[in-house]
Amino acid sequence: MTFSKQQIVDTIKASGMVPLFTHDDPKDAQEVLEASYAGGVRVFEFTNRRKNSFEVFSHLLSAREKYPDLMLGIGTVMDGPMTKRFIDAGAHFIISPIMKPEMAEVCHAHDMLWIPGCATPTEIVNAKQLGAEIIKLFPGSVLGPNFVSSIMPVVPDLQLMITGGVEPTEASLSSWFKAGAVCVGMGSQLFTKDILQQRNWPLLKQRVEETLRLVKAIRK
Repeated sequence: MTFSKQQIVDTIKASGMVPLFTHDDPKDAQEVLEASYAGGVRVFEFTNRRKNSFEVFSHLLSAREKYPDLMLGIGTVMDGPMTKRFIDAGAHFIISPIMKPEMAEVCHAHDMLWIPGCATPTEIVNAKQLGAEIIKLFPGSVLGPNFVSSIMPVVPDLQLMITGGVEPTEASLSSWFKAGAVCVGMGSQLFTKDILQQRNWPLLKQRVEETLRLVKAIRK
């Protein structure tokens, strides 16, 4: 199943949370993906941080055929050729920790949602001018909620996804959403070392459910 850019944007905004995860074992990565789906996730970012990330991501794309409404994107994409390779593999969207115009060109040529990472007002404005509908604010732990609340009035219709340092707690999530974020990206705080080492997938499902419920309650 294919998705339009607007469908993915709407789903990201509706859920308020995009899990991001990487692993070098296809089976464990699939278990994490399936537990996240069972917990309510419909948009999932696999990050391109391992030597075999392309192979693991390709495996996940095959595995998600059981979940036709799951939108599976790739993160930590750094240049145009890498963007094209993952688009050809079947990625539903592209996320990057940086703002690189050549990636925008490739994504636009393939009608692909591009979520660049930005850390300054200049990068944010340039990303919007290049067509980014959602912008990843990274690293969130360095910039902080005050940066978000300060930049929101300056850039019209800004939609920010905060990644880096977001915790699945009421205090952390409230600070970001009250500042104006439309979504948060969450990795190691959600997929903890203990859960992964013990392969406790029922606990992961529960943790995802609780986090999504918390996000929903905060955003009411």
